[in-house]
Amino acid sequence: MRIRLLYFARLREVFATAEETPELPDTVLTLADLLDWLSRRGGIWSEELSPGRAYRVAINQDLATRDAPLHENDEVALFPPVTGG
Repeated sequence: MRIRLLYFARLREVFATAEETPELPDTVLTLADLLDWLSRRGGIWSEELSPGRAYRVAINQDLATRDAPLHENDEVALFPPVTGG
């Protein structure tokens, strides 16, 4: 499955990318699976996506919970709880 990942504000800066379109492994079916997969990249990824860190996630521009399913071509955005304009 391929999705579009968007990173905003602090996350865009620390990950040094605004977006990517990864091909996900078959084991990534939910938002929790995706966050775990990204966290396994290590380094700043595991630090920023660790439990207790403040960030929000939206799927197709709707705030999502960790149990939300992912589908082909979904747009997943990760951003701090408050972003400036």
